[in-house]
Amino acid sequence: LSEVYRIAPVDKFSVIPLGLDLSVFRVDREAKRARFRARYNLDRDDIAVGIIGRLAQVKNHLLFLQAIQQVQQRSEKNIRAFVVGDGELKSDLIQFCRKNQIDFSVPSGEQTERATVTFTSWIRPIDTVYPGLDIVAMTSFNEGTPVCLIEAQACGIPVVTTNVGGIENVVQPDKTALLAGSNDLADFSAKLLQLVEDRKERERQAKNGWQQVQHKFHYSRLVSDMEQLYSELLSKS
Repeated sequence: LSEVYRIAPVDKFSVIPLGLDLSVFRVDREAKRARFRARYNLDRDDIAVGIIGRLAQVKNHLLFLQAIQQVQQRSEKNIRAFVVGDGELKSDLIQFCRKNQIDFSVPSGEQTERATVTFTSWIRPIDTVYPGLDIVAMTSFNEGTPVCLIEAQACGIPVVTTNVGGIENVVQPDKTALLAGSNDLADFSAKLLQLVEDRKERERQAKNGWQQVQHKFHYSRLVSDMEQLYSELLSKS
């Protein structure tokens, strides 16, 4: 803003990172997990991989579907994929599944038929989703501060994501997330397969997730930063 667009001198800007109420992602996780997995007909040994966000071009859901297909072919694990969200590309993604013979479901009632890919549309409240998943994926071409990765870590869910935009400011590479190249199917599939196959790695990332976000992205830090900024400005005046 200062150097490129010359809006104001650099000393006129202060950067305060996003802050969220993350406490909701820490409570009743076992009960939420049980309800989600019962609702979507998940067996105990199913590995549930979810991608959460609007179905838009920038999110690159096609990479997610392609990676799921590849991992399913290379793993003996029972893999279930959940596309949580809605948007203008939903029909295109469903058509991709049909064309590539990926079995899918679009639930309309209380019980969901088993399928490789389930299009859930939006689910509210969102804290009821994460505990039911074993892995959260993000395949975006670009991101600023992706809230879903903050929420996933708060809930203790391991992440595999493309390394774009501000991702490395949100996750800890190889500690809370595995990072793949942008739109790199081979790399993303390999990282996803690694998490699917390695339960201990998923558990290790899960333990690190809350430590990563509890202070960095909690609303109490946001309030403290705002208070400090106001105090500094008032003292100068």
